Amino acid sequence: MKKEILNLQEEKNLEEDKYLTFAIGKEVFALDIQYIDDIIGVQDITKVPEQPYYLMGVINLRGIIIPVIDIRLRFNKSFRAYDDRTCIIVVKIDDAQIGIVVDTVLEVINISEDEIANPPGHEADQAKQYMKGIGKYNNTVVIIIDCDALIRED
Repeated sequence: MKKEILNLQEEKNLEEDKYLTFAIGKEVFALDIQYIDDIIGVQDITKVPEQPYYLMGVINLRGIIIPVIDIRLRFNKSFRAYDDRTCIIVVKIDDAQIGIVVDTVLEVINISEDEIANPPGHEADQAKQYMKGIGKYNNTVVIIIDCDALIRED
């Protein structure tokens, strides 16, 4: 039992300060690796009527129905046609899974807590309300997304 607890702690330490980065246009965003369940290519998305504009529909991933949002639309950016670089990042929060369409997945990086600044003040930009912080990685500004806020309905 004690060994299992140590293994869980080691696993948690391995995930600490790790973020999956992705691009939306020229901007770089990141999600805490602890939320990432899968990364898949874009597949057929079944439209669901009367949903928010950013909810593209649902996919069937290994027998599990997963809602899919387009993060560009969620951030009030213009729609971009999906191509071979477009990916769906499947995140898991509690027992819920949701797919997030991104332009391209970049890499997993380490950003320590002391390298993350608080998001700027209350501005009108839709994307800012989903920011957890702003990190710096290899001279690149990385916007760290608050996964809970991103999938929460307004």
